[in-house]
Amino acid sequence: MHDILPEHAERWRALESLIHDFAGRFGYGEIRTPLVEHTDVFQRTIGEATDLVEKEMYTFTDRGGRSLSLRPEGTAGVMRAYLEHGMASWPQPVRLYYIAPMFRYDRPQKGRYRMHHQFGAEIIGSPSPAADVEVLSLPIRLIQALGLTEVSVRLNSVGDATCRPAYVEALRTYFTTHVDRLCDDCRRRLAVNPLRILECREPECHAVAMGAPPSRDYLCGPCREHLEGVKTLFSAVGIPYVEDPMIVRGLDYYTRTAVEIFSGRLGGAQNAVLGGGRYDGLAEQLGGPSTPGVGFGQGIERLLLVLEAEGLRVPRSVGQHDGVAVFVASVGSAAGVEAFKLLDQLRRAGIRSVGEMQGRSLRAQMKQADKLGVRYAVILGEQELAARQAGVRDMRNGTQDAVALDQVLPTLSARTTEDR
Repeated sequence: MHDILPEHAERWRALESLIHDFAGRFGYGEIRTPLVEHTDVFQRTIGEATDLVEKEMYTFTDRGGRSLSLRPEGTAGVMRAYLEHGMASWPQPVRLYYIAPMFRYDRPQKGRYRMHHQFGAEIIGSPSPAADVEVLSLPIRLIQALGLTEVSVRLNSVGDATCRPAYVEALRTYFTTHVDRLCDDCRRRLAVNPLRILECREPECHAVAMGAPPSRDYLCGPCREHLEGVKTLFSAVGIPYVEDPMIVRGLDYYTRTAVEIFSGRLGGAQNAVLGGGRYDGLAEQLGGPSTPGVGFGQGIERLLLVLEAEGLRVPRSVGQHDGVAVFVASVGSAAGVEAFKLLDQLRRAGIRSVGEMQGRSLRAQMKQADKLGVRYAVILGEQELAARQAGVRDMRNGTQDAVALDQVLPTLSARTTEDR
């Protein structure tokens, strides 16, 4: 664990301020969960047989005889809070973010201490690929705004409860034929969860893993369709990615999408600055109803190291503004892609915006926009796309204008600037 001295604290404050601003642009609300949780929260969700639970958690018994643990990661606690506080009754999906310390009794590495800090965000309540790309584009756009260039986005799908068992068995069969080349930890993982062998950094284990069957060959139809949707939307907003079968994420709650972002300026196993993915079974593991979710965790120490390596300063935040300003409504798949592109443009311009990802009717979307208290709604459907226009509605007085698609951004930029 380390101290952050005054000479460095200013950089931390500037980065945290920028994070708050970017999260606000995307319509996320800040959540602050306790440093400690009941140990069961992590055992049930992360997996009792994981290294994190078995070796790395700071666990103790309090005076009441309860087993408690310092949080090793943020998602499980956020989902616990979502269930405990009845957030399922809020307008869905729920967008939450946090900046918080995490604790792991791990071997200290460059930029990763036993107490380290994460910027994380979650979208809970949407199974759509749009949720995956939206939550992951948040840190990606932050990284780009900071001026980082040597960044690689690596994407994979680990399937779900329907198709992953067959993949796990295929991995077990493959690694069994090479068991004499595996380290002691990976021999144990072979019996418990061979997926984790793919993440081992031991040179011999990594060499064996490179020949393992890829998960994409075992995906069921819905998982394959979901992955294609994620790829389509990444391409729509111009975020380059590489499909990498070695990205599986190490926690039991992950399903389908798995992503890691790497910086070329950090060497070896320490070059990952962000990891995330989908966790549709997490709520059920905590005793709640089936609830889809997707999120990420980004190490702040690692990010500051990369900025230092590239000689970059953290810019001052443009400041925060209360409330979401724009809701982008869409009807139809083609309009959905166009709406997703527009959302990305609005957010990059500093306009706090959210959009539809539940497949609801236009009437239901307008009700959602009203509940969120937005000032403007953008409406995109087949007729609007055919005319290369969008409806821009002032939610305060109900007036609506037809605006050319290439003029929606400047129109809303001008109007929201006047509103401030």
